Amino acid sequence: MDFQNLLIEYMDKYSCSVKELSELSGLSPTVISRYRSGERVPHLDSTQLDSLATGLSMLANSKNFNDSKESIFLSLQDSINKKNTDNEIFTSKFVTLMDALQISVKAVSKATNFDNSYIYRIRSGQRHPNNIDDFTNSFCQYVVANHNSETELAQVSSLLSCDVSEISNSSSYFNTLKNWFYQSSFASNSKEDEIQNFLRKLDEFDLNEYIKSIHFDTLKVPTVPVHLPSSKNYIGIEEMKKAELNFFKETALSKSKHSVFMCSDMPMEDMGKDLEFGKKWMFGIAATLKKGLHLDIIHNIDRPFNEMMLGLEAWIPIYMTGQISPYHLPNIKTNIYHHINYVSGVAALSGECIHGHHSTGKYYLTNNKEEVQYYQTKAKELLAKAEPLMKIYRDDTAIDYHNYEESTVQIEGNRRNFYSSLPIYTMSEELLRKILIRNDCSNEEIQKVLDYRTFKLNNILKVLNKNIITDQFPLIDSVNFSDKSMYLELSGAFIDKELFYTFEEYLQHYDETLQFEKSHNNYEINPYTTRTFNNIQIQIIEGNVVILSKEKAPAVHFVINHPKMVNALSNFVPYY
Repeated sequence: MDFQNLLIEYMDKYSCSVKELSELSGLSPTVISRYRSGERVPHLDSTQLDSLATGLSMLANSKNFNDSKESIFLSLQDSINKKNTDNEIFTSKFVTLMDALQISVKAVSKATNFDNSYIYRIRSGQRHPNNIDDFTNSFCQYVVANHNSETELAQVSSLLSCDVSEISNSSSYFNTLKNWFYQSSFASNSKEDEIQNFLRKLDEFDLNEYIKSIHFDTLKVPTVPVHLPSSKNYIGIEEMKKAELNFFKETALSKSKHSVFMCSDMPMEDMGKDLEFGKKWMFGIAATLKKGLHLDIIHNIDRPFNEMMLGLEAWIPIYMTGQISPYHLPNIKTNIYHHINYVSGVAALSGECIHGHHSTGKYYLTNNKEEVQYYQTKAKELLAKAEPLMKIYRDDTAIDYHNYEESTVQIEGNRRNFYSSLPIYTMSEELLRKILIRNDCSNEEIQKVLDYRTFKLNNILKVLNKNIITDQFPLIDSVNFSDKSMYLELSGAFIDKELFYTFEEYLQHYDETLQFEKSHNNYEINPYTTRTFNNIQIQIIEGNVVILSKEKAPAVHFVINHPKMVNALSNFVPYY
């Protein structure tokens, strides 16, 4: 028996769900669902296989079955086809390297003479190379010739767990990279777990609770100006911490309403170890926002993927205030120099260090008017070179978001949507009106929702003329459906209410969705029975943009264009 069917047999035997096995094994529901579907197989000696056997043995013990962890592990191991596992590891490494270096399928095709569609199918896991040696040689030659900047070598060395010196010349770079592809182990699900964790935290995040937890709602910003020297140099880590905190003090306590600019690619690790400094730094940000100042921030996302996702987790709550505009600088190719540039209406902070020598770096803080004006000009010039990391829409920019939604109709490309409820545009106006009335909506709210449903439907019908739309959503049975467990998907309508289905209404909407699929050739549905998220939607226009939407607390939409993030979110498949 193969691995997929053996796992299904064990789960049926112990009468367990994906969620139960996930909690006991420590593996994400996404990974277990992929094992069940046959899309993924763990490696013979992987920690994932050991964790899976641990979880199954705990279930066996709780259900009074005499199956030990060792016997389950050996049975699972015997069921794994080593060739398939090695192919899967190769594909995962191929995708990871392409994402890390932002390599396009088109570029590889042009350089290696492999067909575009052939490479795309390998990248998506739909097939494996016919001759893995030829394909690996060609791809490694392409990487060595085209991705050899200091920043890229640092990224590759981190990915390969080797020192940069080991890939310092073309020959050693090629051999080390090729040997890495042939190694029989790889933590292939690490990026997916990072995205899964990021999305789960976003799904559970409540801005109102966050505001209370950091006492933002009761935060009092003093009005007495702080007395600091007009200019001062700060040398060394401890001094540089003081410089950053003093910048926020001077900014928050001044009368100026000028926006704040922040841009830094300084190392994070050594300052990040000081938890007390981290709290004070976040308090400085909170005090600045409480004062009503807008922050333009150029993020450094030319970091390892896990650092980038951790950084986003920290900033997402602040993004939801609506007072942040995040940017990034494209095509950064060196990590020799690190810089920091902060400027507000009354103070400027600049600094520098050499890579690997943060402790000997220097910061300069000034409130001299002429110097502040110089740094304000510098900030404008940097922003002119930057590109939006993402655009953020809240209820106060609802019209802008609807204009953006309408503009996406013109973008060529198939769509994949992951909903935590059924799509609003497949529901009849009659059923929608009935649900709104039962939920005690006002006439104004009813009209607002009906108008939004019509708006969405018109856009969807235009897209379906040329492109395929695949909607994935949870299909909940009567056993798992409870009062207020499923509500209308209305994030785009910015309705500050949870409008719930009854089970009968939910079934009727599902039937209408089936009818919508039958009557529109380019529309497909792919329901799941395991629900991972309750409060977020993911809309993907393949190869172009990802729209990550949060339903409530508050309703907010993140429009993401950065290729590294688009690729990561597009390749992640949430199993509801």
